[in-house]
Amino acid sequence: MAEEKKEGWLNLLALTTVILAVCATLATFKGGGYSTRTVLRQNQASDQWAHYQAKGIKGNLYEVEALRLKRDLELAPRTSTSVLEKALADAEKKVIKYDGEKAEIMAKARSLEQERDDALRHGAPFGLAVIFLQIGILLSSIAALLKKKPIYFAGLAVGVVGLVYFANGFFLLF
Repeated sequence: MAEEKKEGWLNLLALTTVILAVCATLATFKGGGYSTRTVLRQNQASDQWAHYQAKGIKGNLYEVEALRLKRDLELAPRTSTSVLEKALADAEKKVIKYDGEKAEIMAKARSLEQERDDALRHGAPFGLAVIFLQIGILLSSIAALLKKKPIYFAGLAVGVVGLVYFANGFFLLF
């Protein structure tokens, strides 16, 4: 039984297929991480905007109360205005307090949205990398089965595109 002579390029094919498979696995892992981060940051930002709305409603209630107290002050006899003036001052303080809290909440929500957008920008290239790397692996497997170099080179070219997207996921080159 004569041993079949192994062609040298098949070793290179096996090595490049392994490299593509490892990069595909890493791209899947990193893409999943960025996807999770995107969802979490979106949820956190939504929570902050809901909190912002709640503060806005509370602040609006105090604005309405301040308007009512101003009207009552205008209609009240001058001797009984001290209680109304104190209530008005308290209501106006609350309005200012809630406006300040809303500004802080808005900044936090926008920061979370920024993080979400950043995760989206990183995650998308990893998704494309996985697609191209898997196609490269598929073509390399077919090339190994059929022992056809042109199919291997096509798989290698597609795999290189996947590697470029993989690098882009980390560095956002384009």
